[in-house]
Amino acid sequence: MTAETVARAGTDGEEPLRLALFEPDQPGNFGAMLRLGACLGVAIDVIEPCGFPLDERRIRRAAMDYATQVAWRRHAGLEAYLAVAEGEARRLVLLSARASTAYHAFTYRPGDVLVLGSESRGASAALRAACDASVRIPIRPGLRSLNLATAGAIGLAEALRQLGAWPGDDGRGE
Repeated sequence: MTAETVARAGTDGEEPLRLALFEPDQPGNFGAMLRLGACLGVAIDVIEPCGFPLDERRIRRAAMDYATQVAWRRHAGLEAYLAVAEGEARRLVLLSARASTAYHAFTYRPGDVLVLGSESRGASAALRAACDASVRIPIRPGLRSLNLATAGAIGLAEALRQLGAWPGDDGRGE
């Protein structure tokens, strides 16, 4: 199966960044990521299998009215996704609690994909090997990790800031 574009609305054709969700298993996080993508003009890739049925009813419920405002694609598995990412010459940047580079010390480039592992299993060895870089969000010692949607938002905010790609930002800070 090739990448399937599920919705494409509310984008201006430019794609400074993308978010990729690897085998997500929480529909609420999936919906939050669709909403994040809609609000910030960032397309989403979903690498299946998901831990929940990815059907129209659940998508509408998880994303509310934001699902039609975001461009997102579903991929039949990691191999299928990697073929698409390679064909688009994308650099894959894994957000991982195990990475040594802090997310704010990394230099993002237009076209980068911020990749997030599964909520329950994290990133597989194959996904880790396929990524070009890994970054972490520093948190207090003794705690495991942030919520997936929270981590995605933090990483995406820094990348958009570095690229000057905040939607609707005229630079005046108002």
